[in-house]
Amino acid sequence: MDAPERHAHGGRSVRDQARDHLLLNFTDMGEYADAGSKVIVRGEGCEVISDRGRRFIDGLSGLFCSNLGHSYGDEIGAAAHRQLATLPFTPTWYLAHPPAAALAEMLVERAAPLGMQRVYFANSGGEAVESAWKLVRQWHAANGEPQRTKAIARRIAYHGTTLGALSFTGMPDCRAGFEPLAVPTTHLSPTYAYRHPAGDDPAAFTRALLEEAEEAILFAGPDQVAMLIAEPVQNGGGAFVPPPGYWPGLRALCDRYGIVLVADETITAFGRVGEWFASSLFGGRPDIITFAKGVTAGHAPLGGFLMTEAMAAPFVTGGHTYMHGHTYSGHPLTTAIGATVLDIYARDGVFDNVRGITPRFEAGLQELRRIPLVGDVRGMGYFWALELVKDRETKERFSADEADWLLRKELSAHMDELGLLCRLDDRGEPVIQLSPPLVSDAALIDRIVDIVGTAAERAWNAWNGSTAPAADPRRLSRRSANPKAGAA
Repeated sequence: MDAPERHAHGGRSVRDQARDHLLLNFTDMGEYADAGSKVIVRGEGCEVISDRGRRFIDGLSGLFCSNLGHSYGDEIGAAAHRQLATLPFTPTWYLAHPPAAALAEMLVERAAPLGMQRVYFANSGGEAVESAWKLVRQWHAANGEPQRTKAIARRIAYHGTTLGALSFTGMPDCRAGFEPLAVPTTHLSPTYAYRHPAGDDPAAFTRALLEEAEEAILFAGPDQVAMLIAEPVQNGGGAFVPPPGYWPGLRALCDRYGIVLVADETITAFGRVGEWFASSLFGGRPDIITFAKGVTAGHAPLGGFLMTEAMAAPFVTGGHTYMHGHTYSGHPLTTAIGATVLDIYARDGVFDNVRGITPRFEAGLQELRRIPLVGDVRGMGYFWALELVKDRETKERFSADEADWLLRKELSAHMDELGLLCRLDDRGEPVIQLSPPLVSDAALIDRIVDIVGTAAERAWNAWNGSTAPAADPRRLSRRSANPKAGAA
């Protein structure tokens, strides 16, 4: 059944209300001055439905969040109702409550193979990263090294936009309006094999990346660096998978120089690559793991970080206080939802589904290399990216204006027509990002691959038959938006 146009008070459409009163994230609002904002009103299974009745495959899981799709709302809503009827709110300042304690224990049990023993709850991935940084700073001070005030992160990586987390985010467009930023941060090369001189030789690639990391530590001052933060599989730039030995090498460097190693698993945790935590796949156990998104499968805002007992020790022995907090940290509602979602993951074999279908997903995407536009296919689990090139043999890049035309004019229109929401991203080279719900079956994965292939073929044919238009003076602001495809 088609979804009707929804109205609120005054009889105005949601599109008009949003156009006139809502400021959207990373969005050039001028694009909606006439037509109003795009509106999604309902979800069913792995699809979402617009206010105009159009159905789209949710090929990005909302924003890497909706791991269970959109059909568990009754069960999760019932758990939320029970919690609200029992205890709507109490803070975790000097107090604990059942859902926060239960979820903390559940998370530690699942992260125990990585040595994690304690949890701090925040409200999002960015807050989790910022909260982890503040613990790292205080941990070093408690251990007699308050001078450790610098960080190391990676280029093109996204770790959040609060001012602390933004320091670690390696995206110039995000950072430009806020510099100088709060934390002095050196940004390293990501694990981007496709365009690295040593990318075809995994051992040499790993060696080059680790040598660069050690040089950065030495240049910054080994006794000045507090933290090295990285995603196990980096999202920014398009699903960069680390080469063998990379994470154990980072662990060894951090041990050598007394640096805390943080794995930002805001996206990769909770089954995105088929495991509770992606860190378990790559060795080199981190000291801290940040998480968000999949912990509630998008049903409520919740994030946090796990830490080893060594990281928690100064703050649980009575010697030091973790000087940080949020009013809604460990909220009863969100933690009750999180516990329910973790139970569903295990009960319904959600990660088994990912592991079982991944070979089919990968094979289908790799077959799209037949299209000259597709230069590289990379990723794992239900987390993939296709890098787009002008010439596959030479890896010739599209210019910024050409990429803008390719993503926002051509591919976006084709994805919209074909009914797929995905991400057309040019924070690095232009890529198509795919991250479908973890409950997607083989038939849906095949549909996604078919749509991407059709859209890419059409875009390649259009590229060969016409020229990208002249630069739009607003292009830079639009590039920062990194929109999903599909007009909804």
